[in-house]
Amino acid sequence: MGAGHAHLLHRPGDTAVHRLPAQVKVVAALAVVLCVVSTPRGEFPAFGLYLLLLACVWVLARIPPGWLAKRALIEAPFVVLAVVLPFTAGGPTVGLLGLRLSETGLLAGWNILVKGTLGVLVSLTLSATTSPRDLLVGLQRLRVPALVITIATLMLRYLEVISAEAGRMRVARICRGHDPRFLWQAGATARAVGTLFIRSYERGERVHLAMVSRGWTGTMPDAGRAAAPRVWLAGLVPAVGAVLVLGTTLWV
Repeated sequence: MGAGHAHLLHRPGDTAVHRLPAQVKVVAALAVVLCVVSTPRGEFPAFGLYLLLLACVWVLARIPPGWLAKRALIEAPFVVLAVVLPFTAGGPTVGLLGLRLSETGLLAGWNILVKGTLGVLVSLTLSATTSPRDLLVGLQRLRVPALVITIATLMLRYLEVISAEAGRMRVARICRGHDPRFLWQAGATARAVGTLFIRSYERGERVHLAMVSRGWTGTMPDAGRAAAPRVWLAGLVPAVGAVLVLGTTLWV
């Protein structure tokens, strides 16, 4: 993962959030996600507090709401599930806009929707303010197993390669007068996806052979070893403190 590779989910900037050490942001994001997941679904003010905390980070990091909204569409299948649950779950029902909805289904759908949305927003905030290379360095400083870091490094790089290959294939189809977009053209889209998979698989084999021929031993260089622990520990203290204060406020 060279520093010159751009990433779709990263927004370069020079804000206080961008300058925080990557390991601090990783730990803070993990702590917030754990707080969100462990919060009872009936604690509605707590979820508003989480969203307010994220909004403050977005303002500091200068992340536009539209940028987040477009990329948060990845959770659309979970939103559909949350909408369907009130109509399919059993138990006591309540009236809403002339419809009889399951009370249990409403709470379960709300639980999926709010926790999934907050989790996605936390992940997008982390990726927007941390470059892929810094994220991997942060994981190294947190002593994450080397195998996990190697897999993450190759995964991020191959995502860029596959995205670029998909873009070239789309341009080639358009140049030939074919741009499938509708449901009745799903067959052409499926064939394109299959072709992309085969090309990606073959390219992966070629890249692996090239890496082995250049002395690849199966481990990534430790880019975070030279960092002084005190630098990121100093930044970790306020991040963990903020999460602890938030959790205390939640349970009081």
